[in-house]
Amino acid sequence: MQQLGSLKVLITFFLFFLSTVIFADDKNYSVLSSDGVKIAIQEKGNPQGQPLIFIHGLLGSHLNWEKQMNDHMLKKYRLITFDLRGHGVSDKPDNEKSYLDGQLWADDLNAVIQKSRAERPILVGWSLGGAVITNYLAKYSDRDIRGAVYVGGVVELTAEQIPAHPNVYHDMTAEDLKTHLDGENAFLRLCFYTQPDIATFERLISAAALANFTMQKAVPNMSIQLEQGLKNTRVPILFINGQYDALVNHETSVKRAFSINPKIKFEIFKNSGHAPFYEESDLFNQTLDRFVKKS
Repeated sequence: MQQLGSLKVLITFFLFFLSTVIFADDKNYSVLSSDGVKIAIQEKGNPQGQPLIFIHGLLGSHLNWEKQMNDHMLKKYRLITFDLRGHGVSDKPDNEKSYLDGQLWADDLNAVIQKSRAERPILVGWSLGGAVITNYLAKYSDRDIRGAVYVGGVVELTAEQIPAHPNVYHDMTAEDLKTHLDGENAFLRLCFYTQPDIATFERLISAAALANFTMQKAVPNMSIQLEQGLKNTRVPILFINGQYDALVNHETSVKRAFSINPKIKFEIFKNSGHAPFYEESDLFNQTLDRFVKKS
């Protein structure tokens, strides 16, 4: 019995030591994209694990993914986030040409993959992040990735796929500051079927206030090379959408994507709006974990 007790102590110490080695401190670094824009990158989790690269949406930041970064089950993976151009702590060029060409956003993602040396990562893109994935696939193909997950992903910026909220989108690009900020507030509210707690929403508002104004005006006209991106993609692709998404018409969007690549898989989260990774984070993390294991 004494030997068994000693063995348990030794195993406990070994597991503790192993965890301190495997799960390194958080990392923050940056990379220059093709046009010189600095992209801020962050890492958590297991440096030796399968890389997952998370791409946030319009007005967001890498902080959108906190429920994934802090999930015990996902910490076995190498968790990489970054701030899109015009957002967070990445550079915010103040000219429309830096945002209209979707290939520049694709270059940002490629720069993150190359700088991080992420070997065949799985891409996870929320909302606008889905369009970034599509443009990446169009320019760089799927040769360097293992799979992709679109979360409330923007497929195309068309009236059929993006529900009309004329007052909200008009106010978001208004020159009057109060109107502009109120528009951003309304837009963020539309992201959720179940509204986040006050502290989280205040953080979302703060991140939105950091987003470049010129970028917000340009993004609705950003190019998305849908057919080039999806037609020849052979890695697994999963679309996850919330039943009550107010910002993306998931039925029309997924149908359009499926018409180009019929191998796409689709899951609907019945208690979510536009942000199922937040609103049903446990289910989302489990679904992502299964996708990684099957890819």
